[in-house]
Amino acid sequence: MDFNVSLRRAIKTGKVILGQNQTEQSINEGSAQMVVLAANCPVNYRESVRSKPDLFVYTFEGSSVQLGKACGKPFMVSALAVVSPGESDILSLKRA
Repeated sequence: MDFNVSLRRAIKTGKVILGQNQTEQSINEGSAQMVVLAANCPVNYRESVRSKPDLFVYTFEGSSVQLGKACGKPFMVSALAVVSPGESDILSLKRA
């Protein structure tokens, strides 16, 4: 599975929330099926997200600039939540 391709497909066909505040909100609402954090995401935010029980957190190996580019956005993205994968296989990372 190519993570970048799966992420783009999820953004196009499903529902993906970008940004720390909106990601935190979707986690609290229980709508986030998966959270992706950039490797350089602030430590306190990372620890806060990882402390949530039953939440799958994937660490993107690149920076927030690279994660933004992977999303097809011209800005930094340090955190995102996959609410609905659409036609993407991105949630298969849970089983990996």
